[in-house]
Amino acid sequence: AHYKCSAPDTSNNLTDKNLRLHNHNHHHSSVIEMLTSSSSSFHGRPSSQFTHSTTSKTLNKPYPPLPTTKPHHFIPSLSALLLSSKIISSNSFKIRALYRDFDDSTASEKESRPFFPILHSVKIPVGDRHIIVETGQIGRQASGSVVVKDGETIVYTSVCLSDVPSEPSDFFPMSVNYQERFSAAVEDFLSGREGQRTMRLIDRPLRPTMLKGFYHETQILSWVLSYDGLHSPDSLAVTAAGIAVALSEVPTTNTIAGVRIGLIDDKFVVNPTTVEMENSKLDLMLAGSETGILMIEGYCDFLPEEKLLQAIEVGQDAVRAICKEVDNLVKKCGKPKMVDSINLPPPELYKHVEEIAGDELVKVLQLKNKVPRRKALSLLEEKVLSILTEEGYVYKGETCVGAEITPDMLEDEDEEEEFVVDGEVDEGDVHIKPVLKKPVPTFYSDVDVKLVFKSVTSKYLRKRIVEGGKRSDGRTLEEIRVIDAECGLLPRAHGSALFTRGET
Repeated sequence: AHYKCSAPDTSNNLTDKNLRLHNHNHHHSSVIEMLTSSSSSFHGRPSSQFTHSTTSKTLNKPYPPLPTTKPHHFIPSLSALLLSSKIISSNSFKIRALYRDFDDSTASEKESRPFFPILHSVKIPVGDRHIIVETGQIGRQASGSVVVKDGETIVYTSVCLSDVPSEPSDFFPMSVNYQERFSAAVEDFLSGREGQRTMRLIDRPLRPTMLKGFYHETQILSWVLSYDGLHSPDSLAVTAAGIAVALSEVPTTNTIAGVRIGLIDDKFVVNPTTVEMENSKLDLMLAGSETGILMIEGYCDFLPEEKLLQAIEVGQDAVRAICKEVDNLVKKCGKPKMVDSINLPPPELYKHVEEIAGDELVKVLQLKNKVPRRKALSLLEEKVLSILTEEGYVYKGETCVGAEITPDMLEDEDEEEEFVVDGEVDEGDVHIKPVLKKPVPTFYSDVDVKLVFKSVTSKYLRKRIVEGGKRSDGRTLEEIRVIDAECGLLPRAHGSALFTRGET
């Protein structure tokens, strides 16, 4: 676009209050009027820099009102001319633009242009207030992104994943990064140690919901953009991460959410403020899905077990309500899950591992000491790997039968041809001798065998505890490990202690 300025030629200061800029463009026609104060000047710039144009048409009559049905697209180059060139010293000025669009595109073509994001927002009741969930405006190139607001505390969470899957392993390649942005900094903001704790709070409930066999590296980034000092961002970050994963392409089993439960004046409060928590006898962080609890962390002031169970029930109801609203949001704007990218070990491999190592696993898991048990499990795993990856698995009870031609089957040309009458059985000397052939072994990859061996070991350990009523070290379900504590261990330190629990 080409702009021309109309200004007096005889003065270095701008005495005329009206500066009219005309845009001569065959696509757009805009007239911009800037009203400046009487003290405005061009900082001593000579008026020769502004060419007086006799061809410019000055509009003496008032401009028509701006249209409200169309968005006003301001031209960046013009704003840069007015603001960044520092030709105006006034602190305040007004810009009025008249915009007309001469684009002859159809309505459907205009709607298909991704100029503006589509914002999806939902208000979810949590406790005695609501949290606002927004998606579709920020982080549109991520697999999933969400902004969650509680009061003036704002948490932004995005989920990104690699296009190419990594090598299969028994550990899901997911990383969580929680950052408190400088824009949210206040005097009593959270410490770095609390940030690391929040990362663990996000990771713990999410990891069990990830489908096995999905190896695309996944990154969850959680930013605290604003913190009002009243509404804690940690429980909000857990919920935001669960919503972002639910909206993304990462395949999961359930949607998760997190809440904090406090006990104030003998009444349970969901997501209490920091002021309310000063008088709370309970600080319980809880995360889960509609079907169950996945993570519990917190402390209390010597509360009975019944109170804790009631607090968990209150938290479960709050989590269930959040997950229900999130599932409705996922139906509207969620992305399809990458179920086709799941790579699982062969189903028959589980039976092969149990057949090879099942009896020995029962004996190994009965060893009470941790170190000998770990060494025995390692040796047993090497044995299973050697059989299934090097020697190959041979199916028992299956034999390949072949046919061997005996001399009696060879045709003797000297013998007279015999005729068999209908209804008679020829009892000749023709015999077929079965021959056993060696079966072909089946080989499996190291990664699949290790994954299956770990799964089978967990299955046998759980079976021993649930059905047998004993753990690996011989303790029953109601017994705890031996606890020992010693103080004053270091003579030169202000304070020191040694805590031992079992073999830890």
